[in-house]
Amino acid sequence: MDLKMKRAAFLDRDGVINRDTGYVHRWEEFELTPRALEALRRLSELDFTIVVVTNQSGIGRGYYSVETFHALMGRLVELCADANIELHYFFCPHAPINETEICTCRKPQPGMLLQASRELGLDLTTSIMIGDRLSDLEAAFAADVPSRFLVGGHSVVIGAPKNLITGSFGTLWDCVTSLSSEFQDRPSS
Repeated sequence: MDLKMKRAAFLDRDGVINRDTGYVHRWEEFELTPRALEALRRLSELDFTIVVVTNQSGIGRGYYSVETFHALMGRLVELCADANIELHYFFCPHAPINETEICTCRKPQPGMLLQASRELGLDLTTSIMIGDRLSDLEAAFAADVPSRFLVGGHSVVIGAPKNLITGSFGTLWDCVTSLSSEFQDRPSS
């Protein structure tokens, strides 16, 4: 039996794959970032398992339901499938409460990445994280994901530990284009 583990490209959703306009939960308000679908396709061609890991505090705040969230993500999964891209997703439905009542899944906690690794057979040590907030990269750091990229025009993040950010790019497409040569011939494990 082949137990080869796969590498993953973990991606935040809002601000990375789609424009973050605040609590996006309807397909009508879901707008992909420039060339996002092409970037996802390229990651797939580079033999990454594509996994969206997204905090969805709008559910915990009562702005929309888990069912509404799954309906939107179902549309995104279909859109990707139509483009020959397999997309998985994990989410945290909790609203941030306070420092003494932190769940294990809400980024910057690594829970979603660890769950994805267990369920999908992913090798975290050969994986990457692409996010638009330091909390995305902190979750990846806590899960021992070695390559962590910030997108969305955050060229300088004051106060961020130097070893937290592997690289910074304007968009997901810019990030993936830069990574293509690095991962083109690198085996997934």
